[in-house]
Amino acid sequence: MTVEFECRTRLSLSVQEAFDRSRSIDAHTASMAASREHAVAGVTSGLIGLDEEVTWRAWHFGVPIRLTSRITRMSPPHVFVDEQVKGPFRSFRHEHRFMPDSGGGTIMIDRVRLVAPLGVLGWLAELVVGPYLQRLIERRNAFLRDAAPG
Repeated sequence: MTVEFECRTRLSLSVQEAFDRSRSIDAHTASMAASREHAVAGVTSGLIGLDEEVTWRAWHFGVPIRLTSRITRMSPPHVFVDEQVKGPFRSFRHEHRFMPDSGGGTIMIDRVRLVAPLGVLGWLAELVVGPYLQRLIERRNAFLRDAAPG
């Protein structure tokens, strides 16, 4: 089963500031405090860069989850892509795009595509996990927006 979605968020940051805040391990950890998500291996603080990996541990649906992702593409300050190296999905790809907003800030676009395991888990991913992940990304983006100056 394949799940795809896109989130758009306006930030009152420059494109460079939005790009850096979005790849900040520390900002991600702070934004995901409710799910106790934290980096346990690889890059565990600061800014993650091209070909670097981070392993996240979190609790979702009452279950501990580990996911390792790698930054597979980076074109500062406009785009970077993280992809699952190891984790619960057959594949997971998250593209982060940053475009100047006419109001002086940035429009951040998140495009997510995941392929769930087959069977019951695939069905659950389509019905439950996809919308749940979209809400998580929207929560992270609200954190980045609300933490932004101005």
